This record gives sequence, C-alpha cells and structure tokens, in this order.
Amino acid sequence: MAQKGVQLDRETFSCPICLDLLKDPVTTSCGHSYCMDCIKTHWDKEDVKKVYSCPQCRQSFKPRPVLLKNTMLADLVEELKKTGLQAAPADHCYAGAGDVACDFCTGRKLRACKSCLQCLASYCDKHLQPHHDSATFKKHKLVEPSKKLQENICSRHDEVMKLFCRTDQQSICSLCSVDEHKGHDTVSAAAERTERQKEIKVRRLNIQQRIHSSREVMKQLQQEVDGINRSADKDVKNSEKIFIELIRFIQKKSSDVRQKVKSQQESEVRRVKEFQKKLEQEMAELKKKDSELELLQHTDDHTQLLEKFSSVSPLGESSELPSPKIRPLQYFEDVTTAVSEVRDKLQEVLMEKWPKILRTVTEVDAFLSQQLRTREEFLRYASQITLDPNSSNTSIMLFSERYRKVTTTPLLEMCFPSRERFNGLHQVLSRESLTGRCYFEVEYDALLTVAVAYKDMQRHNTSKDCAFGYNEKSWALFCHHEFEFRHDDIHTPISVKSSYKVGVFLDHKAGVLSFYDVGETMKFIHKVQTTFTQPLYAGLALHFSNGDNATVCELK
Repeated sequence: MAQKGVQLDRETFSCPICLDLLKDPVTTSCGHSYCMDCIKTHWDKEDVKKVYSCPQCRQSFKPRPVLLKNTMLADLVEELKKTGLQAAPADHCYAGAGDVACDFCTGRKLRACKSCLQCLASYCDKHLQPHHDSATFKKHKLVEPSKKLQENICSRHDEVMKLFCRTDQQSICSLCSVDEHKGHDTVSAAAERTERQKEIKVRRLNIQQRIHSSREVMKQLQQEVDGINRSADKDVKNSEKIFIELIRFIQKKSSDVRQKVKSQQESEVRRVKEFQKKLEQEMAELKKKDSELELLQHTDDHTQLLEKFSSVSPLGESSELPSPKIRPLQYFEDVTTAVSEVRDKLQEVLMEKWPKILRTVTEVDAFLSQQLRTREEFLRYASQITLDPNSSNTSIMLFSERYRKVTTTPLLEMCFPSRERFNGLHQVLSRESLTGRCYFEVEYDALLTVAVAYKDMQRHNTSKDCAFGYNEKSWALFCHHEFEFRHDDIHTPISVKSSYKVGVFLDHKAGVLSFYDVGETMKFIHKVQTTFTQPLYAGLALHFSNGDNATVCELK
C-alpha cells in the first residue's frame, strides 16, 4: 500500500508534457501545472495563431499568460526528490528511430499510441487522456500512430482535406471544392473510403483466390518434381542394373573364352610335347644304330662284317612329321577374329539404339512444360480438326467445306446408316484422334457442349451413357453466357463470362485437359488432371433444332 501511495505522489507531481517530475513548476489559470520550459515550448509553437491553449483541457488564453513559479509545488517536488523518485516511471516507452513520437512530449519524447485526424497530432497515453475525458474531443477520429498526418493538410489552403474529387482522383479540402474543383464530382473522404474499402475487399478476394490457385499449382508442381525424381531415380537404377547385367554377361563370355582358350592351349601343348618325346626316343635309337653301323663300316675283316651286318635290326617306320605346307601356324588368331566380330556387332546395335535411348530421355514430359500462357504458345500445338459425318446425328447438318461447321436443323438429313452415328442426341465426333499434345478452338453462337471422348462410348439412345459429360468416357464443357464442366454426371459451375470462343488443350500423355475462353486474352476456365487410357476424339453437342451453329476454327 505504501508503494502504491508513492506511485500516486509521483504521478500527481509529474509534468503532463514531459512526464518527469516538475521542474520550476508553473500553474495556468485553468489549474493545470507544467514545467516552465515545457509550457513555454508548447506556447512558442502557438505564437503564429496568437491563441494559447492548455495541453490538457484545451482552454484558450489571449494574450499569452505571464507564468510565475509555483513555490508550493516546487517545495513539494523537492521533498519527493529526496525520496529518490526523480526518474519517470520505468514502464514508459520512449520513441525510437522507427516510432511515431508524441507531439506534446518535450525533451525525450514518448512513443505515440494514437494519432488524431482532426488535431493532426500524435499522442502518447498520458497526452491522449483529454481525448477520452473531454467532450470537446469526443468526435475526433483516432487512428493508429502515423508520421504522415501533414499529408492530410491541403498545401494551398492549409485546411484538412475531408473531401475527395472523383473527377481528378485526389483528396481536396472544402475550399478546393468551390475553387479549382468547382463542378467536379466530389464526395466526402469517408464515403470514398467506404467505396474503396469495398473495392479493396473484392481485390483481396481475387488475390486470395489467385494465391489459392497458385498454391494448388505449387502442390502439383511439387508432386511433379517428386514424380520426376522418383521416375528418374528408378530408371537410372534399372538402366544401371541392365548395363551391369550386360557387363557381367560380357565378362562371363570373356571368362568362358579365356578358359576355353587356356584348355585348348594346354591340350595342344600336351600333344606337341608328346610328339616331341616320341621324336626324341626315335632320335636316340637312330643315333645308336648309326654308331653300330659306323663301327661295322670300318671293320676290315670280311667275315666279321657279314656276320655282324645280318644281326643289326632293320630301321622301323619313321614318325610322320607335320608339314607346314598343309596348314599355316595360326593357332588362336581365329578366336580374336570371332570376338572382334561380336564386338563390332554389339557396337553396331548400341550405335543404332543409342539415339532412341537419348530421344526417349529428352521426350520425358514434365508438368512445367504445360504452363502455357499466351495464345501463341498454344498455337504451337494446333491440330487441324474435322468432323466425322458418319458420327453426326441426323438432325445435325455438316457443311461439306472441310467438315468444320455444324448446325442444327429441324429436318432430318438423309444419311447412310452407320453404327458410329449418335441416334438420340445432337452430337458429333471428330475424324482425327487426339494423342500427344493438341490444341483446337471452337466458335459458337448460342448453346454448345465441347468435349473430348473415347471412341467406344455408347451412341444409340438418349441415356447418360451417350451424352457428353454424363459418363466416365467423356469430359465436356457446357458453354453459354458462363460455363459448366461435366464428367461422369458430376457438374462443376464456373463463373467465367463467355466470349463465345473456346480453346481446348490436351496433353494426352501427361493426362492434362484444360479449357480456355479465347477473347482478347486467354482466360482460364477449367483444368482436369487424370490418366487417359485410350486415344480421345473431339466432340460437339448442340442443344436445339433451331439453327444453332458451331465452327471448329482453322488454326494457322
């Protein structure tokens, strides 16, 4: 409690301007006390108007009062100083470099908590109190602290700009409205602010919708990135596995050839060495007989020579020596030739298939490539679409000129019977199938459904299985003043105004189908992300037999 009392004393004897203990306190005739320097500084600012006011109660004085020191207050302040309570309360927040400072604080200024659009001044909590307490300030408009209050003052008339000129799109004061802006469309700034707030709300809603759409696209992009990474990692792993298997196969065949050659080498060497051994034995015997015959040849005794000659054994048959003329010594050169032929064939196959492998890699479709924006970008994928008379309903007339224009007629057109004809609905399919990336445009004058469909959808009654957008085999956009997307009997309204010309983009492999309103700019309508399991065909459906027309545009 004692501490609370000290706090009360400190606040009671603080200057309302600087919020510190009073220095040379003076008291105005309205009863409020200030530091002498603080109130003098405040009144110095009002010297121009020659009207001086109390910062707290706004009572006016004229002429400027003469201030005398309040000795009683000075003595009380001195007593408070002896208690050591000289500083301002610790919870006061002083204005920093980026803050709006209180216009009524002197010395070190406190941070402003509000700005007043009528006073064109900013106030801290202490100096704002009169705006809460006094009826004089009740109608003043308080806003968050602002450094740009002076921008609300008309530079010509030095008056607050409370009006807005819609003709010149600028804020003006009341004098401007009867001067250079006389006769202009002017409203109060508050009224214009209300209108702009509505516009801001609409713009924010549009921005938020675009942010939401961008987030969805970002999710799809991230999914595509993840899919690309997974697919690439999987294909690299599989390709490396195949090449490793191929390398292992070649290494095994190389090992087989090496073992076969080594085995054959050992066999041939063994055969040659056996022949060598046999020849060495024959040579030893021949040398022995040659020595015996040499001794017998030199015997002079006729009788001895004749007896010994008959005891010498005759020569056996000589081993057949290999003749170099029969087979050249090539040994294993033929193996090298055969392996070289395998190498050449393998290189030939790789060289033939390698461009296809690289082309397959570079033709990988990524989601990012589908982010087309301008009509010129879409026209890169323009497809020349013609309508198939064999599929058209008998109440639809196809103009023979390139079969691009179709109209409904109350008369039945004489047509050859066809199993492909839509018998119950005013529908027709294209002759050309749509695969890869395709883009086409259709102009119409009333009601139209433009679609893509599988060729095997039902055609011979009026059930949902035969109607574009009412089954799982067709994707359709109903076109009138606005649009509605239909698939498998699920209807999605789309609030996009029609220019009566629709563009259709298909990326069959990526599973992307998107529709655009083709006016002065390409306006996105709807997109489908799915998996197409068959080729698609363009389809048109007219809704009345009263001459409705639709034309598949010839794109160049």
